[in-house]
Amino acid sequence: MASTIEIEKLAAEIGENIYIDVAGWHLYLSDAHLHTQIAEKMMPLIEDGDVDEMAALDVLRGVQVPLGGKQTFVSLLQLVPKAVQQDLVKLLEDYQY
Repeated sequence: MASTIEIEKLAAEIGENIYIDVAGWHLYLSDAHLHTQIAEKMMPLIEDGDVDEMAALDVLRGVQVPLGGKQTFVSLLQLVPKAVQQDLVKLLEDYQY
C-alpha cells in the first residue's frame, strides 16, 4: 500500500501536468482540487503494475465533476483533452518505474 508521501508526490505530478479544458481555458487538476483524488485512484494501478490507457481512462470516466453549483455532473474524462489523456498515461507509466 502506498504511503501518503508517495500519493502526495503523484498528486503533485498530476496536478502540475494534467488539466481540464473549459471553453479553451486550461484548469490544472491541482487548481480544480482533483489531483489528490485522481492520485489515490491511480495508485493501485501503479502498485499492481496495471497501468495502461484503458485502466487510466476508466478512472477518469468514473470521476464525476460537479458543474454549475452541482446542477449537473460531467465525467472527468469528457473534460480532459485527448492529448492530455495520453500525457497522463505516460506520466503514470513513468511513475511506475
